[in-house]
Amino acid sequence: MIWLDRNGFADFLNDVDWLIPARPTGANNMLTVIAGSMIGVASTVFSITIAAVAYASGNYGPRLLTNFMQDKGNQFSLATFIGTFVYALVVLRTVRTEDEVAASAAEAAFTTLPGFVPQLSLLVAMGLMGLSIAVLVFFLNHIPASIRINTVLEGIGRRLIEDIGKIYPDPNKGYQPEKAPDGQPVLAVESGYIQIIDFEGLVERAEEADARIALEVRTGDFVHPGMMLARLCKEEVGNNEISDDLAAKVRSEFTFGATRTPEQDPQFLIDELVEIALRALSPGINDPFTAITAMHWLGTTTAYLGTRDLRKYVIDSEEDGIARIIPLPDDFEHYLSRGFGNVRTGAATSPAAALAMLDTLRNAAAPIGDETRKALLKREGLRLIEQVREHLSGPDLQEVEARYVLFAEALPG
Repeated sequence: MIWLDRNGFADFLNDVDWLIPARPTGANNMLTVIAGSMIGVASTVFSITIAAVAYASGNYGPRLLTNFMQDKGNQFSLATFIGTFVYALVVLRTVRTEDEVAASAAEAAFTTLPGFVPQLSLLVAMGLMGLSIAVLVFFLNHIPASIRINTVLEGIGRRLIEDIGKIYPDPNKGYQPEKAPDGQPVLAVESGYIQIIDFEGLVERAEEADARIALEVRTGDFVHPGMMLARLCKEEVGNNEISDDLAAKVRSEFTFGATRTPEQDPQFLIDELVEIALRALSPGINDPFTAITAMHWLGTTTAYLGTRDLRKYVIDSEEDGIARIIPLPDDFEHYLSRGFGNVRTGAATSPAAALAMLDTLRNAAAPIGDETRKALLKREGLRLIEQVREHLSGPDLQEVEARYVLFAEALPG
């Protein structure tokens, strides 16, 4: 913008009758006010964000910190205020008062008033100030809305459904996962959570060795030196050792970190829903309705998983069309246990949560055509009622027993 002002592209503003050109003193004052107010607002916004994050992590669980720090609304608000502040400072340093000499003859030629005021840049600064005011109003509405528990649960649930669709794109047709052949182990040499597995890179490594790679870990698993990451399966290799160079190349396709991330790891988001539900059902909080909402989203994702082919599809070799990577199988029972299996203990202590869990399991079975998976849902309901009988008594137990009868009738077999 300053370049445009210095090179005469703002001359058309002199022909706008209703636009009064700013003088150097007024421009200095206005830009100073904009810069000072924007950095003050940015500091306040940052403080509010930290307070909201502290509140959410304390009430919903520390693993939700990532969700709030990655919130696009918060990022956009902070970027707008800081960007406006920096822009105002950059423009402010170019304003020249009447008693100052122009830096160049060209700069002096392109202003009709004493001194130099970048009129076009100043108008943009005014526009950014107006945008910042609108963003501030948006932010003050966005923050309280973003920490509402229903909004948090919806965000987790919808992202989980989206991730499941990406990882398991095909509907269930009853295929069974392939059993991996024997092979030479590739051991880890560092500790941490597996955050990303580069399947394309592993395919290249397998093609180089003319072999197949059977994974022994999933994204989200914690490993330490000596643990097996994968096995190199090659029929003609026999018991030959893998070269250190090839093992290092295979290990380089695994990204490790200090924390789990939701990328490639639907279990991470399932664990977040479980954590919120268990915290809500704890005696210190005793909020069964939050737990019920979390179970509703667990039921939605469980039903979706029940209709998907849970074999992970990876890139085949371009040369021979062979599936070079054999990932660990992800079966429906595993995900069911990770979700409702972990919530069950807490739900069994609350009549409202137990009733909701039975209804949610019954509804989750509705779109699932695989009878084996429906039987797993029924088994989860049976385990729940067994634990309920240990914790509840009297009318509460009778009501849950009656609901279980309806549940069992809806899932025969």
